[in-house]
Amino acid sequence: QVQVAESGGGLVQAGGSLRLSCVASGRTFGTYAMAWFRQAPGKEREFVAAISWSGGTTNYADYADSVKGRFTISRDNAKNTMYLQMNSLKPEDTAVYYCARKYGGLASRVSEYGSWGQGTQVTVSS
Repeated sequence: QVQVAESGGGLVQAGGSLRLSCVASGRTFGTYAMAWFRQAPGKEREFVAAISWSGGTTNYADYADSVKGRFTISRDNAKNTMYLQMNSLKPEDTAVYYCARKYGGLASRVSEYGSWGQGTQVTVSS
């Protein structure tokens, strides 16, 4: 069983930056993908970014159009940790951000991810 846990949310002004972290524990070997999703009040959970994870050094990333050029997803293999660097934040980025993991390659659908964290709140004030 794999567990993931997010941290790093908070309150920031528009134009500011935050970095989210997600630590994976349990069965962390093999090829899998990790992703960030977010859910704003009254809206469905949506894909933000994903990164592949394998024993090699090459990794692949995918981003939602709404965050391309502003957010960067990365990983630290030694720490089993994934990061989301969020720059140029906008009020519409306000949401609960969730970390998720799946076996296999990249994906952007909520239904494809089997392990989820509890979420961390990100609030961007105008």
